[in-house]
Amino acid sequence: MTIPRESKTHTTARSKAAGKSSARRGAGDDHATRHTRRRYDLVAPFYDLLEVPIERMLYASWREHLWSNVRGPDVLEIGVGTGKNVPYYPPVVRVVAVDLSERMLRRARRTVERYPDRRTCLLKMDAQHLEIDVDTFDDVVATFVFCSVPNPVQGLREALRVARPGGRLLLLEHVRADGWPGRLMDALDPVVHWFSGVHVARRTVDNVRQAGWTIQNVTSLTGNGIFRMIEASKPH
Repeated sequence: MTIPRESKTHTTARSKAAGKSSARRGAGDDHATRHTRRRYDLVAPFYDLLEVPIERMLYASWREHLWSNVRGPDVLEIGVGTGKNVPYYPPVVRVVAVDLSERMLRRARRTVERYPDRRTCLLKMDAQHLEIDVDTFDDVVATFVFCSVPNPVQGLREALRVARPGGRLLLLEHVRADGWPGRLMDALDPVVHWFSGVHVARRTVDNVRQAGWTIQNVTSLTGNGIFRMIEASKPH
C-alpha cells in the first residue's frame, strides 16, 4: 500500500485547526483545562524519565499490542504526549496526533523525526474541542489520556463525532478499582490531580458508554483491574 506524502485527512485536520484557532481559542480553556495544561508543560522535560521503569515493565508491551489492532487507514491519536506510541504506529496508516501541551508536542516532534516512515501530523488541540470535521477517522486511539481530560465524557463525545460510522475507539487506561482500593483512590484523587493533573479514580468504561460508544471488549491487564484495554465502536 502506498501512502501519499500528505493525506487528505492530514490536510483537512491541519487546515481546520488553522482556520478555527482564533475563533475557538478560548473553547474549553476553563480553570481545569488550564491546570492540566500547566502540569503537563511543567513535567514535559523529564516526563519520559519518570516513567522509564513502568514503561519497560508494562506499558511498552501494552502499547505494542494496542497498536497492532489499529487498522486505519485514517487514525486519530488523542493525547500524543511525548510520542511514546509513535514507534508502534503501523507504517501503513496515517495518524493525526493531538495534544493539549505545546511542550509535550515539542518532544513528540523529536520522536517523529526518528521514525520518518510513519505518516504523522502533530497538532496542538484540546480533546474536549477537536477542531476536526465529523466522520474523519477510521480509528481513534488514546493511551493513559482520559484520566487527565478535565471533562472525559465531552472528550469521548468529540472522539465519537470525528470517527466515521462503524469506526473504532481503542483505549489503554488506568481506572478506578473495585472495592476498598477504589474508595482509597477516591480519597486520594483530589491531591493526586492537584499535583499531576491526573485523576486516579475515573470510571472510564462507564464514561465511554455515556459518550455514545458501543463497548465491544474490555480486557483487564492486571489482577486488580486498574489497567484496562477498551475497544468500542461508533454506531452506524
